Amino acid sequence: MRFLRSRLKQVAAVLAAAAAGVAVLAALAAAGVLSWEGAVLLAGLGAVGAAVAGNAWLTVRLTRRVSTLDRRIDASARTVSEAIGTDRMEIVKSLDGARNELKRVRAQTLPKVSAEMAKAVNLQGRNDYEQQVAWNELRDFLRPAPFMPSLRGWAASPDVMRLLVRLIDERRPKLVVECGSGASSVWLGYALRRSGGGRLIALEHDERYAELSRQLVRDHGLDDIVEVRHAPLTEWTHPAGGDEPARTQPWYDTTAVEDLHDIGLVFIDGPPEATAAEARYPAVPVLMPRCAPDAVLVLDDAARPDERSISERWVADFPELSARDEAAEKGARVFTRTAL
Repeated sequence: MRFLRSRLKQVAAVLAAAAAGVAVLAALAAAGVLSWEGAVLLAGLGAVGAAVAGNAWLTVRLTRRVSTLDRRIDASARTVSEAIGTDRMEIVKSLDGARNELKRVRAQTLPKVSAEMAKAVNLQGRNDYEQQVAWNELRDFLRPAPFMPSLRGWAASPDVMRLLVRLIDERRPKLVVECGSGASSVWLGYALRRSGGGRLIALEHDERYAELSRQLVRDHGLDDIVEVRHAPLTEWTHPAGGDEPARTQPWYDTTAVEDLHDIGLVFIDGPPEATAAEARYPAVPVLMPRCAPDAVLVLDDAARPDERSISERWVADFPELSARDEAAEKGARVFTRTAL
């Protein structure tokens, strides 16, 4: 804006000078020194010359102005470039630092991770092998139907089922109670049939699953040995004792076992862990009074924290029980009853 005002002042000065020149020429023509045609010609030439001189002067000024701006732009560009260069160096240094830290962490962590992965893979491989061995031994021993329900996962693993079948073969219990039902009910039914007799009562809290288990039992022709009872979860009260107040928790409806006596083997594989804290604890307080003097109880999933706590409570609350661990993928603990 300031540059434009300066240019306007300069143009006004040129016009004023041109007007003065025209006035002088007009005076000379009036005095007879010049003819009017000569005066007009001279005025035109003066105007052209003034315009040319003005344009030349403006061109010089603009050139200088552009040169100044170029120098400023170059200086700014160098400043920006230097700043970018500095930032780039900082970025490179930061990346180098991160890369070195990553190398350090990798050098420290990867061997440990690799070792843990190798350990896990080896353990899984051993477990898979042992389960396959247990499965083959079960089939060879029981000679069940060609198409048997799968074990492992939610169901009991083959190694635990092998333990239960061995106990049935050794002790020949007349009555077995299973907390939970499903594939294991079928395998236990075959074990009881091979041992020469006995019954299995499987407690199931889910009515739909109870019916599916019954159908599975019927499909294998074991409904004369295996009975699946629907026993919905109801509030069971743990009586007060010592420093412990009375408390309640869900467990199978105890009316489902009121007619049972002289139980020789109990397999505790339910209720599900998500039911409540230490969900399987009531099994011993409820079933122990209905067990035979030489009864054996087997707790599945004994490697879990809740089941370990339950085991400790059972041994503390029932002095006639002694416990031993059996090698199994998910852990198994066997409780035997001894006379006091």
